[in-house]
Amino acid sequence: MTNKSIYFICGITILVLSILSFRQKEEKVKIYLIGDSTMADYANYGDDYIKTRYPVTGWGQVFQGFFDQAGQTILPGSTVATTVEIDDRARGGRSTRTFFEEGRWRSVYENIQEGDWVMMQFGHNDAATEKTERYVTIEGYKEFLRLFISQTREKGGNPVVLTPVNRNYPWKDGQLQNCHGEYYQAALEVAKETETYLIDLTMLSIEEFTGKGQEYVTSNYFMNFGPGLYEAYPEGSKDNTHFQPEGAKAVAALVFEAFRKIDKK
Repeated sequence: MTNKSIYFICGITILVLSILSFRQKEEKVKIYLIGDSTMADYANYGDDYIKTRYPVTGWGQVFQGFFDQAGQTILPGSTVATTVEIDDRARGGRSTRTFFEEGRWRSVYENIQEGDWVMMQFGHNDAATEKTERYVTIEGYKEFLRLFISQTREKGGNPVVLTPVNRNYPWKDGQLQNCHGEYYQAALEVAKETETYLIDLTMLSIEEFTGKGQEYVTSNYFMNFGPGLYEAYPEGSKDNTHFQPEGAKAVAALVFEAFRKIDKK
């Protein structure tokens, strides 16, 4: 074998090893979503989605599509190209306490792998003082957020606190107001105290909804429509908390863009 042939074979070998090494560095991670109905994937509720629920759509239900469109993503704090899988565990009517008590958090905790992410968005049900089966005091809310954060880190995961997406009220002089009060502030405080990544979805959604205008978001983003349009809602719907597909996509886009920037602040 000539020296030229040997050099050629060595060169090919090095190239192949380099490609294999690059592939080995590519990663696949999960982003777990934990929270309430505004984040939930209704198609995973185990019933006939079109007949019983559509068009209600949680923003987590459409979140995967943003990562699929982007292809492999450089996640915050990483230099490695990563494929992302969204695992949406959010469920309607859950507060931080009930999500924990029902074992939903345990099922997430047991499956977190090093490098995975956990996005937590609660507050809508924690604040429901009239629904004692859901209600959580401010201090309780903060304690459960701390628990989710610390146990995510125990497993080598990356927690992200999201302030709760705003409802379509109250409006004042064409400007949507924050409806989450102390629970909004509590989420900010826990994120700061624990030095956890924060996505201020309350303010991002207020800005988005205000920019579109009350009339537009009421009819196109939230579950407000007349009778006879959808099989699941023969009498129509008046709901300023939950989203139609367009609203869910708008909120998911806010979270996606904020997530890509959180390590650059």
